[in-house]
Amino acid sequence: MVEYTLDNIFYSLSDPIRRDILQRVSQIEHSVGELVARYDVSFAAISKHLKVLEEAHLIVKRKEGRKQMVRIAPDALRLADDYLEQYRETWQGRHDKLQTLLNYEGGGYGQD
Repeated sequence: MVEYTLDNIFYSLSDPIRRDILQRVSQIEHSVGELVARYDVSFAAISKHLKVLEEAHLIVKRKEGRKQMVRIAPDALRLADDYLEQYRETWQGRHDKLQTLLNYEGGGYGQD
C-alpha cells in the first residue's frame, strides 16, 4: 500500500511553482525538460520541486528513451479532498443557515 501523509501533500501544494507544475501535468504528460523551459528557475530547482511532488505521491515519473516524463497521480489528491470535504460540509451548512437567517430577517435579502 502506498503511504502518503496530508502534511506532505499540503506542503507540496504550498509552493506556487509546484501547484503550477501539478496543474500542467494534470492536463497532459510533460517531460522534465518541457517543465524546466516553462519557468525562470534552474533545472536543479525544478528537479527539487518534482522530488517534493513525487515524495507526496502527487506525480509519477517514467522514462521514455532519454526523457523523464511526468504525469499526475491523483490518489494523493483524493486523500486531501476527503480531508477537506469535512470542512466543506461544515461551512456549507453554516452558509445555508446564514442565508436562511438573512432571508428571514431581511425580508428576502439574498434571494434570486
